[in-house]
Amino acid sequence: MFVDVADRTWLWAAAAFYAAGFVLGTSALLRSGRPSGMATYVLIAIGYAFQLAGLGIRGRAVGGCPLGNTLEIFQFTAWSATTLYLVVGVTFRNSLLGYFTSCLSACLTLVSLAIPAWDATRRTHIFGGNPWIELHAALALFSYGVFALLSLTSLMFLFRNHSLKSKDLRGWFTFLPSILDLDHIGLRLLGAGVVLLATSLAVGSVYWLQDVSRVNSFKLIATAAVWLAYAVTLGLRLRGILLAKRFAWVCLALFGAALLSLGPVDSSRNDTPRKAVTEVRK
Repeated sequence: MFVDVADRTWLWAAAAFYAAGFVLGTSALLRSGRPSGMATYVLIAIGYAFQLAGLGIRGRAVGGCPLGNTLEIFQFTAWSATTLYLVVGVTFRNSLLGYFTSCLSACLTLVSLAIPAWDATRRTHIFGGNPWIELHAALALFSYGVFALLSLTSLMFLFRNHSLKSKDLRGWFTFLPSILDLDHIGLRLLGAGVVLLATSLAVGSVYWLQDVSRVNSFKLIATAAVWLAYAVTLGLRLRGILLAKRFAWVCLALFGAALLSLGPVDSSRNDTPRKAVTEVRK
């Protein structure tokens, strides 16, 4: 029987700090109309450290990157988005990026922990000791983290666009990055996400072509569809066809669709032959 609550304790602590960052940010906005800035950044950084510890414990227990069930997939996506924020967030520490990141990370971590069925079964050694497949999975999930941050910048773009059109530049609207900066950041994040997911598919294909019978068709089609949708969006953006509000709304819709695809993709792996050991938590 696989019983280890230590990793979940760390993950719950991470979720608590992410939520604290969101609550602090909300309180600061309501009280003074300004984001909490560095305080939110510090809370997110502490939550990140706890989440990294929890994922590390789980990774050692399952013998690889912890991506064996829906909880782990959502946690890894939140971790990826937070990693990117901590890298670029210092530049925008006085903006609302930290506020939105804390909200996203809190939602993904709390929801995944609150649904027992998502962690009812853990699979060990799901990559069969193959580092290429593990790299493929890690890159794919990290690209989802990039797309998560893209959705946040898209949301900020919509708020900034609204503030400019309504000529309301007071209060918390003051702390939004410029619309030009948000547009450039969004384009770079989209390009990075498309390249990472394409690299993931390329790495995986090297292994799949050696044994086509081991390919999970549903998972491959779903992942390729997500990549294609983002790649088409990037192409339309570069050609100047999909711009401004339409681009932001499409990025938000695509991330919602990508998140919805994670559950079915993980469930489909239960129906395919594998050498991994399945262990149930009670």
